[in-house]
Amino acid sequence: MKVDVLLGLQWGDEGKGKVVDVLTPEYDVITRFQGGPNAGHTLEFDNKKFVLHNIPSGIFQGDKINVIGNGVVLDPITFKKEIDGLKAQGFDLKNSLFISKKAHLILPTHRILDAASEAAKGKTKIGSTLKGIGPTYMDKTGRNGIRVGDILTNFEEKYAALKEKHEQLIKMYGFEYNLAEYEQGLKEGIETLREFTLIDSEHELNRYLKDEKSILAEGAQGTLLDIDFGSYPYVTSSNTVCAGACIGMGVSPRNIGEVYGIFKAYCTRVGAGPFPTELFDEDGDKMREHGHEFGSTTGRPRRCGWLDLVALKYSVMVNGVTNLIMMKSDVLGCFETIKIATAYKMGDAVTEEFPFELPENLEPVYKEMPGWNCDLTGLKSEDDFPKELKDYIQYLEDELEVPITIVSVGPDREQTIVRE
Repeated sequence: MKVDVLLGLQWGDEGKGKVVDVLTPEYDVITRFQGGPNAGHTLEFDNKKFVLHNIPSGIFQGDKINVIGNGVVLDPITFKKEIDGLKAQGFDLKNSLFISKKAHLILPTHRILDAASEAAKGKTKIGSTLKGIGPTYMDKTGRNGIRVGDILTNFEEKYAALKEKHEQLIKMYGFEYNLAEYEQGLKEGIETLREFTLIDSEHELNRYLKDEKSILAEGAQGTLLDIDFGSYPYVTSSNTVCAGACIGMGVSPRNIGEVYGIFKAYCTRVGAGPFPTELFDEDGDKMREHGHEFGSTTGRPRRCGWLDLVALKYSVMVNGVTNLIMMKSDVLGCFETIKIATAYKMGDAVTEEFPFELPENLEPVYKEMPGWNCDLTGLKSEDDFPKELKDYIQYLEDELEVPITIVSVGPDREQTIVRE
């Protein structure tokens, strides 16, 4: 039995939550392997909308095992709010959600450090969500972090020692803060974590494989935000690519099976950083309006632009994608002409390879295609696709050399068309 991996191929917000929810009936175990509560996975079904942060999107399929892996960073305060919100809607996760002891904890002073660091950057700020993600991963690699398993013995003593270190760092920034406000809810969050089953996830996940249970690994953020392969330094603090699943779960690379790569039929980005195909005109506004492009965690308006084939080919390559899933094709239904960036022009040079960095003078080279210019949200079958959409899909498959096996034509789980 293999671990199938599902991840985003752009700058996040591709619609991973919906796809995981659609795919979970085929799997026994769903696990998160990296990232923190800066990830917001939105799912819509039964005329209800749910936004998940740390919790795997398989929780809405009652008979599934859900695991928060060791590569995740977990905020106890946010976790409790998420659990309480789901419980109020009839979802009690005590028997279906397991948490790795090796996952690191986001503490109140991590969030303060995040805010202080971002404020100190001024105009060069990277657009952090201020959730404490970066400082937590810094403590992890600096061997100062506190892990979920540490709440079982002497947590208060460990927290006090790390808090003192953090406060010395915060003084260097000259940042004003009210620690009591940041700490509000921490004790209750820790108690909530203690109510769940904490596991040695690497042992459990490999046991599941040995017992022939199928596993789906759910990525957060997107490939172009990967700490190594993304548009550095405007990236997240973890490895969002397929290889990160092995480290964030404790499974061997030989146990990876299918790799599902999700992308929007256009591009979006939240926060600062280069975005070659970004639109600043009516087309960009139209994409944002029709796509409801606002961050599910932060509410920030997303920057919108045409599909970037240079970046998408790069993401397919570094992840070893075997199946492509195209989201939000319905959003482009209001355009008579659609553009796709096929190369980058930098000065006199033209390249189809994603470069070391994306300079300000970069100009996308576009291919134009006829738009479908119609409403797709009521379609039930690939046979109903307009010719222009079929041509768009065929062109992308030819260029990416990977089949597009699922096309989304709306936000609901029912508006998902599996292609033969």
